[in-house]
Order: sequence, then C-alpha cells, then structure tokens
Amino acid sequence: MLLKAAINGGRTPDEFPAVPLTAEQIARESAAVLAAGADVVHAHARAADGSQTIDPEAIGAMVRAFRATVPDGVIGTTTGLWTCSGHAERMRLIAAWPEDALPDFASVAFSEEGAAEAAQLVLDRGMVLESAVWSMADVSALLASPTLHRNVRILIEPETEDVEEAVSACRTIAHVLRDAGVEAPILYHGADQTVWPVVRAAIQDGCETRVGLEDGLTREDGSPTAGNVELIGAVRALEPIIA
Repeated sequence: MLLKAAINGGRTPDEFPAVPLTAEQIARESAAVLAAGADVVHAHARAADGSQTIDPEAIGAMVRAFRATVPDGVIGTTTGLWTCSGHAERMRLIAAWPEDALPDFASVAFSEEGAAEAAQLVLDRGMVLESAVWSMADVSALLASPTLHRNVRILIEPETEDVEEAVSACRTIAHVLRDAGVEAPILYHGADQTVWPVVRAAIQDGCETRVGLEDGLTREDGSPTAGNVELIGAVRALEPIIA
C-alpha cells in the first residue's frame, strides 16, 4: 500500500511546536518519514512569516533542500488557492516554478476554480499530477477534465467531521469513479477525528492513504502524537492487522 506523509500543511507551531516550516526542516523531516516507511512526501512550502505559499522561490528552496537530503525521495506539493490570491496568480506562479527544482508531483483540488487548467499546467511543466475531490459535488468536474486519465492517483478527502459520513463518502465516491472508468489508484485520507477511521477504511478497501501533521495531531487512541514519524509507523503497524 502506498503511504504518503503529509508532514506540515497549514499547521502552526502553536498547534505542534516541531512542525517543519523551513526548507531545511522539511528536508530533514522528509528523510525521517521516508526512513520510517512512507513512500512519498507531501509538503507545503512556507513564506518567511510561516504562511503557506507556492511562490517559485519558496518552492525551489524546498525542493532543492529535499533533493540534497534524500536524492532518491519523491516529494509533492499543493496548488491550493489558499496559497495565493486566486487562480490567475496560481497559474502565473506554477508557470514560474524553477525548472531545475520542480516537485515530483503536484495536487490539484477539483473543488476549486480553474482546477482543470491548473491540472493541465502541472502536466505541461513535466510534473506528475494527482487530483483531489472533497465531496461528491466535485466529481463531475473531475470526470469531465481532459487530464482525468493522466493522474497518478485520485485523492478522496471528505470534509465532514462525522466519522461514519467520512468513511461512507470515501467509499461512495470511489465506487462512482470506478464505475466511470477511472483506473488510477485511489487514496483516502481524513482530517482530525476522521483520520484513523479513514485510514482503516483505506487499508480494508485496498486503497492508498496518507497521514501526517497536516491531517491530524493524535494517535489512534486520541492521545497527542510525537510527530510524523510516529504516525507513519502506526499506519505501517496497522496494515498486517487489517489487510
């Protein structure tokens, strides 16, 4: 099972003091989670003030630090509209990401304006594409996209805080995607209280999954986690029990 480590997202030091923010911190944390059993890393570059950004300079610094630390590792990042002023700026910034320091893959959320255009740009720049849906309302846009069958995986990211609804949404959307002819691997992941039930569902369903500080700050028993490495190890320990 492919396991992605989502190591920082929008988390702040107030939420988790050791959340990796600088390019060097992201690189060190990436090396640690890959050694602990993660297959790929998903990280959000940060501006000097700690905010999330897709600015070319920040993306380049993050990718270069990662590759200097784990030359054989695979790193991806977000293209989320919350990282910039809107879709027009997103397109301009992605187009300016440095050619010698492109992420291996980039995620595009089909809940957002201009998702199909952003997905095409990711591919045109030579990166691997993964597309995300947050609810059934996003599925039609994904299925209509010209890049549908060029995704390395489809992410199902239920927004609901209800555990049963989150698991049901993952399975319902996955069924619709398969019925529509989608052959790419499907990844389920939750957020906060839905993280662990969704991880379990992913393992049961033979899907990919992800964990990390971006998604949740607790172990499965609800106690505070020691960090990304512990979360990755906990998922790998669950696999033989559930699968």
